Amino acid sequence: MKIKYRAYNLRFKHPFTISRGTKTHQPTLIVELEHFGIKGYGEAPAISYYDIPVEKMIEDLEAKKNSIEKFSFIDPERWWHYCHHLFPKNSFLVCALDMAGWDLYGKMKRKPLYKLWGLDISKTPVTDFTIGIDTIEVMVDKMKENPWPIYKIKLGTEHDVEIITELRKHTSSVIRIDANAAWKADEALEKISAFKNLNIELIEQPLAKDDWEGMKFLFERSPLPLFADESCVAENDVGKCHEHFHGVNIKLTKCSGITPARRMITKARELNMQVMAGSMNESTVGSAAVAHLLPLLDHVDMDGPLLLAEDVATGINFDYGKVILSDQPGLGITFLNSFS
Repeated sequence: MKIKYRAYNLRFKHPFTISRGTKTHQPTLIVELEHFGIKGYGEAPAISYYDIPVEKMIEDLEAKKNSIEKFSFIDPERWWHYCHHLFPKNSFLVCALDMAGWDLYGKMKRKPLYKLWGLDISKTPVTDFTIGIDTIEVMVDKMKENPWPIYKIKLGTEHDVEIITELRKHTSSVIRIDANAAWKADEALEKISAFKNLNIELIEQPLAKDDWEGMKFLFERSPLPLFADESCVAENDVGKCHEHFHGVNIKLTKCSGITPARRMITKARELNMQVMAGSMNESTVGSAAVAHLLPLLDHVDMDGPLLLAEDVATGINFDYGKVILSDQPGLGITFLNSFS
């Protein structure tokens, strides 16, 4: 086994604003695993409020590089367990390594991942397109620039109801709302009640991630489905979210990869919860990993490549929200740069 990596700072097409702040670039780490000449790729974007910068991923990777390269790769699930114990406090890095392991394994078996898992990609949910917080005029312009069947609107301002009321005048498309934990329980109920009359599909993470009492209150009263994001990071969070949320939004980077994400989907189904997989502004590398899970999902938010002004790979395309996968093995991507 050989490992290489490269850090990127991918530029957004437009400044991207959520309730936590604004950014113009997405830092991300791409890893390459090579096993007997076959190469697999994985990605982990760095998110500032999770305090795992690219530099920390590289530091940890360098410290255990010899252990990684001594591993006898047989299957990706065994590989994930090894990485999970090697980097117990760096789920982002484990995600990139796990993703690369699955890509490698699919190429070894000469099958795309969805075929390895016996999944049918003929019927899959379409991805939404995210509109960050901005002036109403700019948000409307972004919708006109990107006609789409489903929009995810970032909120968390004093004018949330006004924003959605105005946006609804310009589109009949489905609208989802992501508050990124910006509201209090009473405020959330008031806003969600107003949104009910504006044809909103669902609300993502309305309250602080640890406000379980508030979420129980809201869950019992909300006229719209509630989905956990920041409240559902790791596998054991799925059970905690039961009867506090109607569904969970699983992020590969946060939960540490494809391997645990598949288990989280199974657990959510056992609890009769809906399942979404979400984006952390990944390039095509990380987005392709989400795409192979599409047949297992109710909803998906994987618009990272659409929001970025630059990409590092090819292999997935979008047709008015429909995700089109290549039939190539593994993740089905072609990495555009060299690690040499």
